[in-house]
Amino acid sequence: MSLDVHLTANRPTEVFAANITHNLNRMAEAAGIYQHVWRPEELGITTAQELIEPLTQGLAAMRADPAKFHKLNPANGWGDYTGFVRWLEDYLQACKDNPDATVHAWR
Repeated sequence: MSLDVHLTANRPTEVFAANITHNLNRMAEAAGIYQHVWRPEELGITTAQELIEPLTQGLAAMRADPAKFHKLNPANGWGDYTGFVRWLEDYLQACKDNPDATVHAWR
């Protein structure tokens, strides 16, 4: 007879972290994802899975009409359409890769 003992630690593990300027708020609003990105808790969003569809739709809107969104580039040069799309792509992929991850947005 034998005994196997296993200790499994359940610790929070950060799977994605990224920062984006709030200067892109008008662009996010025009894409319909401002609250999803900056204020997910106000929508009751707690897991990454809940962001997959809205981020997918927001990116599709931005890609469908880049000229509209380029006009929303901040005048001060802090942030732009290209960088925001890339950031959203990375965020969306992290959500797809980790759908059970807890979402926290600090402002």
